[in-house]
Amino acid sequence: MKLVHFGHACVLLDNGTTRVLIDPGAFSAGFEDLTDLDAVMVTHQHADHLDEQRLPALLKANPQAQLIVDEGSAPKVENPTVARPGDVLKVGNVSVKVVNGTHATIHPDIPVIPNAGYVFDDGAFYHPGDALFVPDEDVDVLALPAMAPWMRVSETIDFLRTVKPRVAVPIHEKLLANPGFVYNIITNLKPEGSELRPLTPGEATAV
Repeated sequence: MKLVHFGHACVLLDNGTTRVLIDPGAFSAGFEDLTDLDAVMVTHQHADHLDEQRLPALLKANPQAQLIVDEGSAPKVENPTVARPGDVLKVGNVSVKVVNGTHATIHPDIPVIPNAGYVFDDGAFYHPGDALFVPDEDVDVLALPAMAPWMRVSETIDFLRTVKPRVAVPIHEKLLANPGFVYNIITNLKPEGSELRPLTPGEATAV
């Protein structure tokens, strides 16, 4: 399996036969030219995860791709498959279990919106979106939120310690002025057996 990180929450998953793009949002760059996608998946409706301006061109360049979104994003796009917690979806030769269903609380005064976490192939890869939901499956590679207005770094570390992946790939980092600072904290406090492996934007990396 290879991953390409296009910045922030946008990740391309490629297992050699199936290519899935997750969260093409406004803070991400470089995903616009992708082709041969089997699916475009969105965890939730926030603009940093769903760029409504660039999505139509991406789908036009990938007419065979399924568009899979959470319930909150569905009214913002055309002809989606709506992902609900408990669903198990088939994308190419990959199975995707939908988990969680709720965005983390940013502030009590801000309404909580839907959020779909995606567990690929029984835990081979997990993208939680904007939540720190722990799935039932053992996770091999975790997309780990590094910074957000809805969490503290201690919560990131506790999430990482609980999930205990073989590899944690930092995402949701664009709000960090110096991501290496937080990456060092996470690395120093991560559980034994987990490796923090930042990806170079636009570069495919074997994980």
